[in-house]
Amino acid sequence: MALWDKIRDSASTMQSHLNAKKNDLRSGAFRDASMAICALVAAADGTIDPTERRRVAQLIATNEVLQNFVADDLRQRFEDNLVKLTTDFDFGKVSVLQEIAKVKRRPTEARAVIHIGLVIGGADGDFDETERDMVRKACYALGLPPHEFDL
Repeated sequence: MALWDKIRDSASTMQSHLNAKKNDLRSGAFRDASMAICALVAAADGTIDPTERRRVAQLIATNEVLQNFVADDLRQRFEDNLVKLTTDFDFGKVSVLQEIAKVKRRPTEARAVIHIGLVIGGADGDFDETERDMVRKACYALGLPPHEFDL
């Protein structure tokens, strides 16, 4: 199986898992952590291009789990995290990872946040090493083993 097919199938499977847990994923901490990981993955290479913003906008608009929340609120939280990351990437990364870590004690939410990071990372068919590294860092912040997510 080609790498792109593997990534696409994996993203589809992860989305199915998220949809199955939709009713468990309504907390403000999950909302904030979800947008934090989206920003972290989008800014992984140090720049945020329009394609990455569109991927997150599409996720916000179409993801059943994220439809538990107001789209404009999600967009604003995503943008706020991007500002932190683009102003000073190292300090911003610490702040964003702290936001992600707020769901650490909620295993369902923690795994769902990682799944969202993987969906964003693989959305363009190129889940590059910098994006993988950011999702790995989020795993560590959540106390989850990266190998559970093939990282």
